[in-house]
Amino acid sequence: MADRYFPNTMRDYAVSVEDSHAEKRTREAPEHSVLEPDALLKVAMSLKDEVVQATWIRQGRRASDPTLYTGALGTAFLCFKAYQITGSKEDLALCSEIVDSCATAAEPMKKYVTFLCGQPGIYALGAAAAKCRGDQRSLDRYLGLFYENSKNKTLAVGAEEGGMGMPYELLYGRAGFLWAALFVNKHVGEDTVSASITGPIVDAILAGGRAGASQTRSPLMYQWHGTRYWGGAHGLAGIMHTLMHFQLSKEDAADVKGTLRYMIQGRFASGNYPSSEGNARDRLVHWCHGAPGVAMTLCKATQVFPDEEEFQQAAIEAGNVVWNRGLLRRLGLCHGISGNSYVFLSLYRTMGGKQHLFRAQQFASFLSKHARAFIDAGEMHGGDRPHSLFEGLAGTACLFFDLTKPEMSRFPAYEL
Repeated sequence: MADRYFPNTMRDYAVSVEDSHAEKRTREAPEHSVLEPDALLKVAMSLKDEVVQATWIRQGRRASDPTLYTGALGTAFLCFKAYQITGSKEDLALCSEIVDSCATAAEPMKKYVTFLCGQPGIYALGAAAAKCRGDQRSLDRYLGLFYENSKNKTLAVGAEEGGMGMPYELLYGRAGFLWAALFVNKHVGEDTVSASITGPIVDAILAGGRAGASQTRSPLMYQWHGTRYWGGAHGLAGIMHTLMHFQLSKEDAADVKGTLRYMIQGRFASGNYPSSEGNARDRLVHWCHGAPGVAMTLCKATQVFPDEEEFQQAAIEAGNVVWNRGLLRRLGLCHGISGNSYVFLSLYRTMGGKQHLFRAQQFASFLSKHARAFIDAGEMHGGDRPHSLFEGLAGTACLFFDLTKPEMSRFPAYEL
């Protein structure tokens, strides 16, 4: 098990008065020091420039893979993040340039309906960038294309379990379309994508979850390729996280809360979460499978259901799992150190506490000091697509940008 991650020998935040001197040593010792905002920004800008060169400039300024997850849209998203942090109009213009190429390349991808892997992600980011640029023509174009996507009748039809029609999960399914709609509404304007569009899809997801739960003790359950996943990418954590952004009836909210409780009760003794229903192997500590994705979903639950103290405590305990086992031998957001660092930022934003921010800074410092050498030595995997958003350096750059303003931090394509 331990060969999946590096042993975490970094000092944790000193939480007691007696440890105040240890805290000072932690901040002063070179092997345990954290990067200051100016240094973080410098690293982020350097990584962003490297990603742009590798995925855009050297590719002839054209998108062969137009998706956010592994393709050029991830570079556009990184440029949009750089604009949000620095206000750089050059990065915003570059974001729009890349999105335009992605939109052309994605014309045959009509069946892909999500923010991460489909046309809606392209159109949502294109609309957001156009809004920021004051480009009404492009804004109208991308919103029109997004509305065309929303007419896919399969999105709001059927109570069948995932895998027997359009899936329900975040990466390829209905929840991924809803997330794209939420992104539009956040960056373009509330109700730009109205409840008349999203409401029936929310209802379809809830109905599908109830049908899928018939053979389990959970109120809601879904399948993807025949497996009942629990994590952020394909399973319960990602679907519950998305549903909690919408107005839920009392019955619907009860089912979401009940599903989260079912997951908490089904944890391993270690505090980690199974990758799927009935899977007894306690080995994955990733955003896509395991405690990290669940932790961020529980952070959202503490905001939506503030009276449910169980969710707050479970989120903190999941964060402890990530601290102990989350220095993965991989780089990226989906299943790497960069993604796991966001768990601590999520805990910091929703609950406060210097410990959570310090842990995020420690993970980032580990990446800054060691990732290149470990990748070169074969001790760490840089990703099959080493400059992409979810597998490689683009996600790491987003992390460093977010650490300069942790109150604004958001896990890309998961947190809003």
